[in-house]
Amino acid sequence: MPSAEDMTAVVHAYVAAFDAGNSNAAADLFAEDATVEDPVGTPLKHGRAEILEFYSVSRATGAKLELLGEPRCAGDYVAFPFAVKLDFGGHKSVIEVIDTFRIDADGKIAEMRAFWGPANMKPA
Repeated sequence: MPSAEDMTAVVHAYVAAFDAGNSNAAADLFAEDATVEDPVGTPLKHGRAEILEFYSVSRATGAKLELLGEPRCAGDYVAFPFAVKLDFGGHKSVIEVIDTFRIDADGKIAEMRAFWGPANMKPA
């Protein structure tokens, strides 16, 4: 099982890759057979190719991430609150999200779930 330090490092690498606009680096944090559910209740993205496509589209929005607290680790899961800062055609907004990652024995994200909805979207 990964250590809390290792799982926290994955969270920071994820935020850094996203903010750098590096979809490949973000996707490389995931296991080959990983799943992404963003937001929870939407169809799963399966495998690294679908995850790369998802992050490529997400990055096209110019979104930036900001951690809003320390990651919380339990078992092989890490949960963390963060804000997604967006600028759609001059309309700035913020989405407050809580993500959970399940980290596998190789230190890769095996499962990502994003908890947010319309009530979490606000003008910036």
